[in-house]
Amino acid sequence: MYSELIQDIKKKLGSELAVLAHHYQKDSIVEHADLVGDSLQLAASIPQLKARFIVFCGVDFMAETAAVLASRHQLIFSPDPEATCVMADMAPHSLVRTILEKVSLSGKVIPLSYVNSSVGVKAICGEYGGSVCTSSNAPGMLKWALSQGDRVLFLPDKNLGRNTANLSGINPREIHILDIRNNGNNIQAGDLADKKLLLWPGVCAVHFRLKPEQVMGVRRDNPGAFIVVHPESHPGVVAIADEAGSTSRIISFTKEAPTGSTVFIGTEDNLVLRLKKEFPDKNIIPLGAGYCSNMAKITPQLLARCLGSMIPEKAVQVDPKLAPHARKAVENMLKVSLQ
Repeated sequence: MYSELIQDIKKKLGSELAVLAHHYQKDSIVEHADLVGDSLQLAASIPQLKARFIVFCGVDFMAETAAVLASRHQLIFSPDPEATCVMADMAPHSLVRTILEKVSLSGKVIPLSYVNSSVGVKAICGEYGGSVCTSSNAPGMLKWALSQGDRVLFLPDKNLGRNTANLSGINPREIHILDIRNNGNNIQAGDLADKKLLLWPGVCAVHFRLKPEQVMGVRRDNPGAFIVVHPESHPGVVAIADEAGSTSRIISFTKEAPTGSTVFIGTEDNLVLRLKKEFPDKNIIPLGAGYCSNMAKITPQLLARCLGSMIPEKAVQVDPKLAPHARKAVENMLKVSLQ
């Protein structure tokens, strides 16, 4: 019922409408998408889209990012504005500003935020000369950020931060996980003097489920199997895996695996099960991350309802005071990572 309604509306609007979906959306949503991708791919597509109506099937920060990058004639809609991100919520923009101002007393700190963050946090990054990054371009963006100041505040995902630091050859002694409790009053400036990388203590609720001992058991019981995981996973998990990479890299790793091979994939299960159907010549098994409950909030019913009521009053709104700085942060990322 809803599928037919969605297709009827899409046919009626034609090129005036673009439906975007993140890889973690269920198949019943992906089948209606004009573009499916990871955070970087979808963000990079916004400036090129000519559609007047853009419906973003993902979580709230993704729709906000789209609204920041959209042109004046475009309207961004989310089928469910209540589809939030646990990780992004771990870094309230007011606390981020307080912590950044405190750690900046010991030198110039460049904020680098994972795109899994609010528009308020992205605006702080732009305001302070920083940027944002995705899991696919984090190493390059960290290198860029380190060249801009004395140290980098990476937020909100400490696991992506640590895994990126390992790839970048940063000495573990130069990394410090911040104690953000008590409004940052537990932070001592003397503890930061010899640090290059300051990490916000956030995690992804999905990839946090993957534990090193669990992956070691998979490795022990399945000799010869491949293991690929997302870099939001614990560094102990990444160390055991054959590869860690963004959703796009996970897809390409699976595609490149030899016919008949067994591949355990450590990321959101909607993507894993879709890859299982796409590559029937391989034995593809979820590693155990499970599903993102917020991504699951987007349903065909809500998508149909959204498509049927695309009026300006229901479009995603970004505070005009935040938008310029947030746009600068995202454009810094696109400029550095896509050049």
